[in-house]
Amino acid sequence: MLLGVLVLTTLGTLALFGVALIAARRRRSRPYTVLTVAIGLLVVRSVVGIGTVLGRVPMVVHHLVEHTTDLAIAVLILAAAYLVTGATGS
Repeated sequence: MLLGVLVLTTLGTLALFGVALIAARRRRSRPYTVLTVAIGLLVVRSVVGIGTVLGRVPMVVHHLVEHTTDLAIAVLILAAAYLVTGATGS
């Protein structure tokens, strides 16, 4: 059951990543690019989860990758927000 959920979420995240790539390509702006990278990291998290369930990724590596990508995603989202609002916050 867990593997099925992970496969579905990976497919959904890949679809979202594809939409983000198209949007970033059309807009050609830093915020869109930064958000696309963040969504790409969500794909990485899903793939690592599948690898862990299948016994290919050790649990220690799983946790290291998951928590590191969580931090990176948070930083990227904040960076995208900063890029949209600018340094003045307006």
